[in-house]
Amino acid sequence: MVKIIQKDNKELYQCEECGFQYEDKEWAEKCEVWCKEHQSCNIEITAHAIPQEDESKKDGLKPEDIKFLTKLFYGLIGIVSSLAFFLVLYWVLRLDSAITNIVTNTYSTPLYFWPYVILTFGAIVLFGVNISLLVYRWRKYGPPKLKTEAGGGAGTIFGIAASACPVCGSTILSAIGIAGGLAAFPLQGLELKVLSFGLMALPVWLMRRDLKKLECGDGTCPVPKDHRFKESDRPWLLGLLAAVIVLTFVSWNMIKTEPIIAKALSQNGIVNPNDNTLYNANTSQTGNKLIDEVIAKVLPEQGFQSKIVLSDSMVKLVQNGVINREKFSAIYQDRGGLPTELKDVLDKSSQEPILLTRQNANYYVNLLWPLGLANYMSSNKESPINGKSLFNFASTGGWDLGKEENGGAYFNKFKIVELMPEQEALVTKIAQNAYRPCCNNSTFYQDCNHGSALLGLLQLGAAQGLTEDELYREALAFNSFWFPHNYIQTALYFKAVKNIDWENVDPKIVMGKDYSSIGGWYANIDSEIKKLGLVPQDRSGANCGV
Repeated sequence: MVKIIQKDNKELYQCEECGFQYEDKEWAEKCEVWCKEHQSCNIEITAHAIPQEDESKKDGLKPEDIKFLTKLFYGLIGIVSSLAFFLVLYWVLRLDSAITNIVTNTYSTPLYFWPYVILTFGAIVLFGVNISLLVYRWRKYGPPKLKTEAGGGAGTIFGIAASACPVCGSTILSAIGIAGGLAAFPLQGLELKVLSFGLMALPVWLMRRDLKKLECGDGTCPVPKDHRFKESDRPWLLGLLAAVIVLTFVSWNMIKTEPIIAKALSQNGIVNPNDNTLYNANTSQTGNKLIDEVIAKVLPEQGFQSKIVLSDSMVKLVQNGVINREKFSAIYQDRGGLPTELKDVLDKSSQEPILLTRQNANYYVNLLWPLGLANYMSSNKESPINGKSLFNFASTGGWDLGKEENGGAYFNKFKIVELMPEQEALVTKIAQNAYRPCCNNSTFYQDCNHGSALLGLLQLGAAQGLTEDELYREALAFNSFWFPHNYIQTALYFKAVKNIDWENVDPKIVMGKDYSSIGGWYANIDSEIKKLGLVPQDRSGANCGV
């Protein structure tokens, strides 16, 4: 059945297949039959159609304006689509990983890292091109035929899934039933990136081939509709511009809290992640009385006297193979060996409370790291790292100083420090509310070495009877020595903005997300300190390696 429409007080008949309008119903019906049978228009039939008005002339737009606005219109469609696709990929990634984790774990392997980056962005761009071409084809010749374009649509769908899988630690793979996740692939999922790029490119090729067929120029091809920008498209154009702004804003606000992005943005961020000059520098005299006072409190020259002892925890880690004595000792041979107080730490039980100093702080990261990683807590079954990506985190894959090649094999496996139920509950509670300024994850989400080390410290402290307030104080002190640059600025903030001395600040508040996560620290501390011009000149920090 043809469609009856009213135009200029006249009743016209419109072919629903191609949109041509006729005064004679018989010609409209002939057109519809021909279009259905041949999937194209017949030049003799369309000759009887009412000539279509040039909408652009009706709009009063100049030819050069139409050309520019048309390009802008389709370009914005592609940009909006690519941004939306990026947000989907990033959301999937954040299900069990982060950009920072990917960079940390793969940057040292250029043959994996750079193809990964290039193929990811290539797939995002191709997705936008696909959507832009689809809209172009729809406006010019009508919707694609299901039979001819089904392959392209399926390619795009599978391309999206394949593109998501390698960034999300195989969350999507598991959802679609591929057992074993990325471990099933020799190149750890890079094959899926190549597949994704190819499947995104396939619809582009199919669509261009379809358009070339439709633009044959003889009577067997449909007469194209006016696909150019028209005045009636203006609301869509404004909507697309608004969508670009909103999606860009949302994307930026999501990724700027990534540790690696936040540090790059900060002029006073880590220049070299292996540069720990603060531990060796004389930081007590900077020429600024306030800064000197704060540094002396955050990093006292005499060190921080902890109430926690290592006891026999290190000996048990060696006995269970979590620490390999030869591997552990080897990494310190070129660094002058272990400090005197830690010479026998792997062989003998230590009953002396830890004295944390600028010189030995990094050694305690590597001692407490395997403890937090391997020590059993029933609540660790709910840990965010206890999933398909267990072996891919900096805290697990990065620990290679045990007998196993990957520290993930030791996660939550041994009762090195035995905890009573109430002690475990206390550790879990504090860990879930204590953060570190290298990421946005809590200590309970121990995805890096400092997270594992702080969890190990809390376990030791709780087992030795420390209270909640004492454990928060210990956590803040250790974090301060591990991330001196961050906590010196935090102390400056509380002194200059809140008028609270460092020793009077509530450790529970400082260790929370607002001040100790990288996103919270960057938003609440770094920005305020810069306004006051109180940023210490020394740049130092911590890395996630041994």
